[in-house]
Amino acid sequence: MYAKIESERLLYIRINQQKLSSEQYIHLRDAISNDANPHDLGKMVILPSSVTGSPRHMHEYTQDALTYVREYGRPDLFITFTCNPAWPEIEYHLHHGQSSADRHDLIARVFKRKLSKMVDVIPKNLLFGDTHYWMYSIEWQNRGLPHAHMLVWLQQKIQATDIDKVISDELPGPHIDPLLFDIVKRHMIHGPCGNLNNKSPCMSDGKCTKKYPPDLIRKTQTGEDGYPLYRRRPGDGGFTTHINMHNREIEVDNRWIFPYSPVLSKMFQAHINVEWCHSVKSIKYICKYINKGSEQAVFQLQNTAPILDKVQSFLLGW
Repeated sequence: MYAKIESERLLYIRINQQKLSSEQYIHLRDAISNDANPHDLGKMVILPSSVTGSPRHMHEYTQDALTYVREYGRPDLFITFTCNPAWPEIEYHLHHGQSSADRHDLIARVFKRKLSKMVDVIPKNLLFGDTHYWMYSIEWQNRGLPHAHMLVWLQQKIQATDIDKVISDELPGPHIDPLLFDIVKRHMIHGPCGNLNNKSPCMSDGKCTKKYPPDLIRKTQTGEDGYPLYRRRPGDGGFTTHINMHNREIEVDNRWIFPYSPVLSKMFQAHINVEWCHSVKSIKYICKYINKGSEQAVFQLQNTAPILDKVQSFLLGW
């Protein structure tokens, strides 16, 4: 039903370009002012920013985020919240013989409720303190799980000395907090990759694109590129665990743990990556990253003049 309604809305936009004054868009004016060959321009169908999820719509969100940066400086927290298909709310409503992959509607409903709860907890219930602004976008992974990227601007900026109070990058003690230990072991371990698994998706040219495993350090530091190096204590200051990978047991220490918030992880029991935003170099990248929209590569070959149909491109995910 949603696909039919969305297709009808996009069809209306395609056949009513004159009513939408598409000739006023800047790309057409640029083409005329540059004396381009009209035979090479083809026909352009504009997709306006009023369509949720369209490129112009997501670009406006990026401009909003940069406006927040100009007003209140860099964001404090960058949070990635991924749906857990093993949530009890999902498994309880599965029919006999079904898996979570068979019920995308159920996954979407439960994840949206969980995300709404997180929005209530962070900005409204002041989990990290008074909040100026927050924004998030929802995407879908290749395996069909939704995940959200969220930026949070706090009134009281998180200082470098307070990072360890908000973000942890270590395995908790299995006897001190067994619930958190199980959650981190199940959801917050990267890979392992490198020499332990050269076929990991994060590997490129023999190196991990996520820069794992980092060095073990006893205190949180600021790296040369401005990104924080979170505390990952070795030896008696840290804990280890064992996981099964390709029918073999591997020991994992703090080098393979994603940064997380213990409170959020215990509350939602899912993969929730929490990063401290500090580097000025990363601000524009982060603001664009959370509003990049869907990712898909499509190409075509044609001999005639191209039809620059933004509506069709949006439908195909170009």
